[in-house]
Amino acid sequence: MISKHSHRKDEHVSLAEKFYSPRHTFEDIKFVHQSLPKYSLADIDLSTTIGPLKLAVPFYIEAISGGSPRTKDINAQLATIAQATGLAMAVGSQSVALSDPDLADTFKIVRKNNPAGLIFANIGGNHSVEDAKQAVEMIDADALEIHVNVAQELIMPEGDRQFHFQKNIQEIVNALTVPVIVKEVGFGMSRETIAELLKLGVRYVNVSGHGGTNFATIENFRRPDKSMAYLADWGLSTPESLLESRSYQNQLTVLASGGVQTPLDIAKCLALGSSAVGIAGQFLHMVIHEDTPAIIDEINGWKQGLKAIMMMTNSKTVSALQDAALVLSPELISYQHQRNLETN
Repeated sequence: MISKHSHRKDEHVSLAEKFYSPRHTFEDIKFVHQSLPKYSLADIDLSTTIGPLKLAVPFYIEAISGGSPRTKDINAQLATIAQATGLAMAVGSQSVALSDPDLADTFKIVRKNNPAGLIFANIGGNHSVEDAKQAVEMIDADALEIHVNVAQELIMPEGDRQFHFQKNIQEIVNALTVPVIVKEVGFGMSRETIAELLKLGVRYVNVSGHGGTNFATIENFRRPDKSMAYLADWGLSTPESLLESRSYQNQLTVLASGGVQTPLDIAKCLALGSSAVGIAGQFLHMVIHEDTPAIIDEINGWKQGLKAIMMMTNSKTVSALQDAALVLSPELISYQHQRNLETN
């Protein structure tokens, strides 16, 4: 019999796909085209780093799920895709397997199918150091994502109503030997949040902005009265969150996710200072509608598309792309000015 927690995992996957739609999260950003290329396509280097971790490609499979028979199959397919394409991969929240060890295989399948790949464990910010260590050990993870999801929990009918994020995050960062990435779940990160995380010892953040999988909409749909629809647009977009992070990008590693659906979206995140870009909803949509070989071909096509964009901005490396010329919309410039953010 499937537990309530496992059923919720299946609900999240179904509702993420139900509310999936083409996004325009990054239309407020435009690259300045360079007509005289300095490099050939073969010169373009897609590699990047997250602290000690070396990624061959600057985008990865962000946390989707695990914790039920259905999501085990999804994780197995994603791990096979990651292995074939060289992408890093984060698993979904492992809290369900911490409370029910019989479900650990729904996450362990990722390491089984991709024994040499970069894999990120995942727990919520209300979990303890011991939970964090178990999550990493469960899948022999190379890093740990701690997701902070206040808005989701407060809208979720059975969600948490009090939080101990600061205390737990600081203790986990101090105790673990693998990189610890503090990640939002689609509501974005403010400059104030990033500053506080830095004080707690955090050196890796994923600003994960509004524009992708919308957990406010998903959790409100799960409410019997559907009474919190007014929070559907809550949060900062991914571009806004990356602008919020600009003044701290020399002190910690910034990652991005939220609404990323194309290589151009990836390039814009990198240009705004992200070292790597996570993709969840788009890859989930692919897995539901396409077979594994087709997805592998599509991801390899994305690599070539990203290289083409870098070539057209005269950016030989990911770090060089962060210096590419950009034009922002009046709305995004207004946001910068009202928040007194860096405007370089």
